[in-house]
Amino acid sequence: MKQLLILLLAISIVGCKQEPKVDYALFSGKIENANSDKLTVKGFEFEKEISINNDGTFADTLRLTEAGFYSFSVRRESSSIYLKNGDALSLTLNTLMFDESVKYTGVGSVENNYLASKYMNNETMMGESPVFYSLDESAFKNKLDEIFNSNKTALNNLKDADENFIASELKNLEYDTYMSLNSYEQAHAYYTKNEDFKVSHSFLPEALKNMSYDDATAYKNSSSYKQLAYSYTMNTLFDKLGDDYNNASGEDLKSVSEIKIPALKNDVVSYLGKFMVSPANPNMKSIYEFLSANSTDEKFKTELSTTYNKVKALVKGMPSPQFTNYENHKGGETSLSDLKGKYVYVDVWATWCGPCKREIPFLKEIEKQYHGKNIEFVSTSIDVANDHSTWVEMVKEMQLGGIQLFADNNWKSKFVTDYGIEGIPRFILIDPNGNIVSADAPRPSDPKLVELFTELKI
Repeated sequence: MKQLLILLLAISIVGCKQEPKVDYALFSGKIENANSDKLTVKGFEFEKEISINNDGTFADTLRLTEAGFYSFSVRRESSSIYLKNGDALSLTLNTLMFDESVKYTGVGSVENNYLASKYMNNETMMGESPVFYSLDESAFKNKLDEIFNSNKTALNNLKDADENFIASELKNLEYDTYMSLNSYEQAHAYYTKNEDFKVSHSFLPEALKNMSYDDATAYKNSSSYKQLAYSYTMNTLFDKLGDDYNNASGEDLKSVSEIKIPALKNDVVSYLGKFMVSPANPNMKSIYEFLSANSTDEKFKTELSTTYNKVKALVKGMPSPQFTNYENHKGGETSLSDLKGKYVYVDVWATWCGPCKREIPFLKEIEKQYHGKNIEFVSTSIDVANDHSTWVEMVKEMQLGGIQLFADNNWKSKFVTDYGIEGIPRFILIDPNGNIVSADAPRPSDPKLVELFTELKI
């Protein structure tokens, strides 16, 4: 009897022993016609690069902090994926027909095969965008209902799918519908060439009109909800700022501090930091301090500090950075110091830059209007050395006026880096004493440029 009790106790102990918790997901597979040696998995505050072998196979362990919707990408193509610790997911795809070939096997495949088929189902049912968005309001909403019901039926028919996935995806289907409804007015006006088109008062559902955008989980799990929240927040902000946002102060951005979703706030602050910490803004310091105080992204805050410390030396009245001995298209070399005694309007551009070339006709008009005045117009190309001949020919063919220069080291030119230029076209105005009037001056197509010249009595 004693031996039997000992045996039963031993069985009980073994039976109650807790299984070790799996804190990772396995992700493997094979990619045909792989056009990259890396596959990247991204999620909320998660990113990992996985090496792709020469035969297209890959395998790695993903230590996830939470289950949810992620994406994987190979070069420029990407696809949505649902991951949770404990998954052992295997992927096959062919990059020559990326979306059509995505297939999964293993633990976690049920959810992800649904996502892959959902994408293809949406694409098939929507058809071509011009046709889809040209539908009248009633037909458009009927088509969205068909898509929603088709995906919902497929979702409800899944066997052994993760319950959290089902619950999240049901919400995502609603957000997908809301996103299409929200896009309809602008897209319909564009495709039907009816610029004055406005949706009827009852077109948007009340749930969309009154959405408060305070769901942090939805922001992570639904790309549609994320786009809706971001667009609503940015549109509301810039409606308040108006056209003169370049003169905004930190006080003007106070609504940003009231954003309830931390990730959304970080995204908004990060976007504003790309252009609002500008020496053209007299309130740059308060903008910088506000954005820093309202971000929890330490990497962004470090980059913003670097930008601020560089551009604060570029405010109005500071000595301008110099360029020296740039090749002049007409022959010889030209330095900024050669132009002292006149205002200098510098256009930083490149032959491959579409927005730069769109400014050329406006620049020609401005040059003509101010011909003989106390101002020089300088166009500085930052093309790479291999495109030097392209620059030479384009200046001739487009009959570009002013002083046409070729920078000494394209994007790494000291003049370009000293001005913190990360995007072109960029326009700079320097006074006759060599001091900065504006490190980010209005474009030739902007009427404010002539207003500035008039104010300066050029």
